[in-house]
Amino acid sequence: MKIKTLFFGITADLVGQHELEIDLKKSVYIADFKTLLKEKFPKLAKINAYAIAVNEAYAEGDYSIKEGDVVAVIPPVSGG
Repeated sequence: MKIKTLFFGITADLVGQHELEIDLKKSVYIADFKTLLKEKFPKLAKINAYAIAVNEAYAEGDYSIKEGDVVAVIPPVSGG
């Protein structure tokens, strides 16, 4: 199954793309998806933490990504 994955901010710089399709053999949990991303894009390990949103809603590690979902990788935000 193909998952549309969007990268924002520094994550796009580290991956080298703002958007791509990631092919998964089956549905995966967010926690496993993050591991897969770090294996595929080792530069993401430079970021201590980043959020994942699925279909425009933040998702925790136990959420299962399914076919047709749009996943966004959102870097930490700081400001004042």
